[in-house]
Amino acid sequence: MLIMVEREDTAAKIGSGDVPVLATPRLLTFAEMVTVRAVMEHLAPDHTSVGTRVELDHLAASPVGTHVEVAAELVEVDGRRLVFEFTARDREQVVSRGRIERVVVDRERFLSRSL
Repeated sequence: MLIMVEREDTAAKIGSGDVPVLATPRLLTFAEMVTVRAVMEHLAPDHTSVGTRVELDHLAASPVGTHVEVAAELVEVDGRRLVFEFTARDREQVVSRGRIERVVVDRERFLSRSL
């Protein structure tokens, strides 16, 4: 997934800091989006995946206008548990790396417990 850092993505805009660079929470959102997309087409229509654990190192600042590519690789499957490693890069450097764990669940059953 290739994104361009917009003003709405900055720490100053969302309140996670006061500088106009890609906010860590937005970076996490993009990383999670990549993992969701990676698994979505492989799930039965009545199943989904939910995030359960995140490890994220935010290594470099990305100012507004920077293009950042976020990619994930499925590195472990343990029953319903899926483990992804992700990397975010701009043209010059690794911006972030980490791991995201997701669990495959029955959508209706999950929602009935959550509501």
